[in-house]
Amino acid sequence: MNIGRALVPLTAVAGLVALTACSTAGASGDDGRLKVTASFYPMQFLAEEIGGGHVDVTELTKPGTEPHDLELTPRQTGALGESDVVVYLKGLQPAVDDAIAQSGVKNTVDAAALTPLEDHGTEVDGHHHTTGDNHTGHEDDEDAGADPHIWLDPVRYAKVAEGVGKALAKADPDHAATYEKNTAALVKKLDALDTDFRDGLKNRTSDTFITTHAAFGYVAERYGLVEEAINGINPESEPSAARVRTLHQLAEDKGVSTVFFETLASDRTAATLAGDLGLKTAVLDPIEGITDKSKGRDYFEVQHSNLEALRAALGAK
Repeated sequence: MNIGRALVPLTAVAGLVALTACSTAGASGDDGRLKVTASFYPMQFLAEEIGGGHVDVTELTKPGTEPHDLELTPRQTGALGESDVVVYLKGLQPAVDDAIAQSGVKNTVDAAALTPLEDHGTEVDGHHHTTGDNHTGHEDDEDAGADPHIWLDPVRYAKVAEGVGKALAKADPDHAATYEKNTAALVKKLDALDTDFRDGLKNRTSDTFITTHAAFGYVAERYGLVEEAINGINPESEPSAARVRTLHQLAEDKGVSTVFFETLASDRTAATLAGDLGLKTAVLDPIEGITDKSKGRDYFEVQHSNLEALRAALGAK
């Protein structure tokens, strides 16, 4: 079952629009396009989908690089300072935050200011809270910290999309109507993705899933799931012996079938835990970048791959 197929043609159409639409009015690049710098893939995707042919987007984080580890070259820092608009997520990449603070760029969009970040630890139980934007939805533990992965929740990502659309329209008023139209189309697709997740996860036999990296707390909250992460927010940290014992017990008690790992971080910890417990391993992608290993060519395709992986792990029919 592939719930996402209906959305693929829309993506293709958006790509064609981006290739064919071009204008020289109201923008400052050499070719007349608005110069946008995006800190990493989820911000780049929004800028390209909303800006279409009127924007020239530069991504600071190369595909395949862990965004948390980014260091900027002097050239990147200089280019950032010449941008018309910068789209980023404050707190995720300290090097980017510092460069923006020094750049003097007027039009900056901080995704974290458009939908509040929450503190998530190694457990996020989506049953204990509503799915509004002002709840906490976390269990206290020593690894808790501000969780930046808001783009994995389609509802929160739609709010960020609206903020990016407004910033592009402010920086390039001549094309404001196009940016508004493209934003509305993207929000509609994100609403449909939210519906796909709700419908796709309805008839499940388990709520609990185990991941190596605590990236899916907002997804757990939105859809009433329980994320149990081997590590906290930092994908490179090692779990304590007590945490591993807890996960062994949880897997047994909650009927967990699968340990998820991701494409940009090591799968060693997941493989070890799964081996010890006789569980399967599978990929759940935090969509921090698109590479040849990604299960899809863009945000929507990878999100539908994630949905299918969750459905299989949770026994959804």
